[in-house]
Amino acid sequence: MEAALAVLVGILVATSVYLMLARNVLKFLIGLVLLSNAANLTIFTAGRLVRAAPPLIPEGLDGPAGVVANALPQALVLTAIVIGFGLLAFALVLVYRGYHVLGTLDSHAMREAEPIGETPKGEGGPEA
Repeated sequence: MEAALAVLVGILVATSVYLMLARNVLKFLIGLVLLSNAANLTIFTAGRLVRAAPPLIPEGLDGPAGVVANALPQALVLTAIVIGFGLLAFALVLVYRGYHVLGTLDSHAMREAEPIGETPKGEGGPEA
């Protein structure tokens, strides 16, 4: 099962990198979501995928009896999902606002909104 998830993570990372290199900002966001899902699967797989008892400690014992599931990767993945959703919501609002102001989702066309005429010092301007 771990080998299949490793292949799936590789496919997700390759797809996300391909989408993140696109000029369309919406494709970049989809790639960002895929990359965060690949990271979540990596963390989850690192915690070993075994069918085991929940990590509950019965009364009167110092530790759980037998093999138990590791709860730390599950907690990390749950936290990462919440943070990823918040990041996606914020980025979608920025893209939506940028589209309404600039009228495009092309990242190269968005650069045209930058002011022309002033070159920062040290970049070939008249002050250099």
